[in-house]
Amino acid sequence: MIVAIGCDHAGFEIKDLVLGTLKSLGHEVLDEGTFSSESTDYPDYARKVALDIEQGKAQRGILICGSGIGICIAASKFKGIRASIAHDVYSAAQGVEHDDMNVLCLGARVLGAGAKELVPQLVKAFVGAHFCKGEQRHERRIGKVRAFETENFK
Repeated sequence: MIVAIGCDHAGFEIKDLVLGTLKSLGHEVLDEGTFSSESTDYPDYARKVALDIEQGKAQRGILICGSGIGICIAASKFKGIRASIAHDVYSAAQGVEHDDMNVLCLGARVLGAGAKELVPQLVKAFVGAHFCKGEQRHERRIGKVRAFETENFK
């Protein structure tokens, strides 16, 4: 799978951990930056990753900022992007399985000192999960979400 990754300055410290985990699992990575800890604007990286997915360059994305909230909101403004914050393994997998989440958002400042142990688990859960195709309740719900995009993204 090709996974696009992006972060602002607050997420820069754990980006390498995410990259290393993805590569160790055999995934190809599109690194959209940032490439230093200098102050940057999270919407710029949300845009890059969202467009990678929209344009078919990546199947999924991982975005990191201080809380995970701002970058998640920004990514969710793009058609076809179903981004969510997940700071626990259950949510990282279930978001894909039931809600067809295609962008995992992480808050570096929320994860804090536990990031080294938790981030690889979150990444593995996210990329290892698959949407429950064929389960009518999930398909019906995602169909309704996709209809919102048709109605609202003109």
